[in-house]
Amino acid sequence: MTPASIPPATPRSLDGVRVLDLTRVLAGPYCAQNLADLGAEVIKVERPRSPGHDGGDDTRAWGPPYVKDDDGNDTDVSTYYVSANRGKKSIALDIASDEGQRTVRALAMISDVVIENYKVGQLAKYGLDYASLSRDKPSLIYCSITGFGQTGPWAKRPGYDFVVQGLSGFMSLTGEREGACPTCDGGPPQKAGIAISDLLTGIYASGAICAALLHARRTGQGQQIDMSLLDVMVATIANMNTLYLNSDRIPGRAGNAHQSIVPYQVFACADGHLILAVGNDIQWRRFCDVAGCPGLASDPRFATNPSRVAHRDVLVPMIETILMGRDKHAWIAAFEAADVPCGPIDNIAEVFENPQVIARGLRIDLPHATAGHVALVANPMRMSATPPRYELPPPLLDEHREEILALLDPPVRS
Repeated sequence: MTPASIPPATPRSLDGVRVLDLTRVLAGPYCAQNLADLGAEVIKVERPRSPGHDGGDDTRAWGPPYVKDDDGNDTDVSTYYVSANRGKKSIALDIASDEGQRTVRALAMISDVVIENYKVGQLAKYGLDYASLSRDKPSLIYCSITGFGQTGPWAKRPGYDFVVQGLSGFMSLTGEREGACPTCDGGPPQKAGIAISDLLTGIYASGAICAALLHARRTGQGQQIDMSLLDVMVATIANMNTLYLNSDRIPGRAGNAHQSIVPYQVFACADGHLILAVGNDIQWRRFCDVAGCPGLASDPRFATNPSRVAHRDVLVPMIETILMGRDKHAWIAAFEAADVPCGPIDNIAEVFENPQVIARGLRIDLPHATAGHVALVANPMRMSATPPRYELPPPLLDEHREEILALLDPPVRS
């Protein structure tokens, strides 16, 4: 079900759930946005304007680039901020003040979930930590997101995505294979092109919150969820972890190649590059037929995947020479016709021109108070009965103050 085909009255999985979002930047906001897409009412608490600070989530000021208005002019709306904050209502509160603490606490008491990404122990100073809030609301789910978790010798260190990519082992696996470049020894390790530890932590956190909500509905018991960027990134390395833990062999960088499958990498063609992802021996024989090299399929050095891995350094240059003989689109058409997994390497503009991306409705447009509209990316969770729905654009700072304060009993007026 694509976003355009979702009837407005369609129920959502988290209808009736209220989330108090005390997070900023990416991991926490991305988590809360996932919950908003699934139907939760998300109240985002942001920093008020003050001398020397424009207020709000830090990413409101992370530009350019900014969203353009309907006339093509830059607004003051950061494209970074809008990527992780749709579906939320904004209120600006100073949690360092007595009034701000009282209001945040009151909002927590009418919420099902609190999400925060402050330094370990910081919210305890304001009586807004899990221990303080859960005394008065035992059913509260309280998700803390930090770089290194609530325990351990590094718990109080600040956590940054780039640093965690290095500490987790992720960067030791990312970048050109050592020895692939005769003059640069493969170059340095590389980070991902996105803040991957933030995004994955946000995804894991939203899953943990949904599980905790199920538990709370069954038992009435809340809990604290302790999410760590480092934990998530170490866990996400998956099969590379088990390779080491069960063999004592430390895996290294493989560039665009696969550690355990050949040929499974990027290859140059006459006019660019393509991805070849031959995952089994049947696909390998099909590849050889299409590429006009059936002798390679029967060569004992290359007939099976283990033998191809063992003779990678001999086989890959042979394939490179063959693929340089035609342009990428000709190869891709031929391989696809023979069910050989392959594909191009598209830039972001090409992604949103892809007919499959268009058919799946991955671009969504929401009205916006200052930009006219803002273009966003749909949630990839496709659900037949309770699909994600998109009703609120990323909010202006403090846009929903009166509406939020009216939820309190007695209602508070600013």
